[in-house]
Amino acid sequence: MSRGRAACYHDHVNDLYDRVDSALDEIRPYIHSHAGDVNIVDVSDEGIVKLQMVGTCHGCPMSMLTLRLGIERILMEKVEGVTSVVSIRPDEIDFDEPEADDDAAS
Repeated sequence: MSRGRAACYHDHVNDLYDRVDSALDEIRPYIHSHAGDVNIVDVSDEGIVKLQMVGTCHGCPMSMLTLRLGIERILMEKVEGVTSVVSIRPDEIDFDEPEADDDAAS
């Protein structure tokens, strides 16, 4: 029974991730026109979307404006369930941290 709930939980997060990615596809042509891109780092079950600005967007003084007034606004309007958008710098990503495995706890 708990495995079914875990699958339902993962389906919800995966669905939210897919809807965020689809909405970002509408924004990406503009970002690409400036030789940049945006990558999804994480989408939590609480609706917190963590994004990484890359290419010329990384380190650009206007990237936070693009994130807040463009990306965040569009994601909050178009994707039900998104509660906030957070920018993650490359040095803030911990590649050594293992992901929690909900099935292991069952």
